[in-house]
Amino acid sequence: MNIYMILQELGISYNEIEHEAVFTVEQAQNIKNKIEGTGCKNLFLTDKKGKYFLVVLEENKRANISEIEKLTDTKHLSFANNEELKEILSLEQGSVTPLGIINDINNKVLMIIDRDLKSKKLLVHPNINTKTISINFADLVKFIEYEKHKYILM
Repeated sequence: MNIYMILQELGISYNEIEHEAVFTVEQAQNIKNKIEGTGCKNLFLTDKKGKYFLVVLEENKRANISEIEKLTDTKHLSFANNEELKEILSLEQGSVTPLGIINDINNKVLMIIDRDLKSKKLLVHPNINTKTISINFADLVKFIEYEKHKYILM
């Protein structure tokens, strides 16, 4: 199923805009003037044991790797390489999104979500960086649970 079919099946309402391709949080700043929501920074990380983590932060925050390592009981986190990103989430660098878990059919990815996003409307890509959708945090959680993925709040 594609993302839009799942959103519809789950009764998740969203707003969407199309735009030029964006590859960084900085480039996405112009989008915020056109659609309501908080931008998200999405990091696809791995450890030396082959565990994968998709970290979703508020756009202006820096990832605290030590905190993430403690939270996940892992060590030596680093960015997953482009091949892993493509293989596991079917995404390209610059289009990482929490909705990418739709492609993680082997359920290898643990979601780690910034607790401060709980009460916000979020701006995320629908697996392509030329579109942005705005959805509520609770609806993102509904999507994650539908995809049978685990998540923890940080």
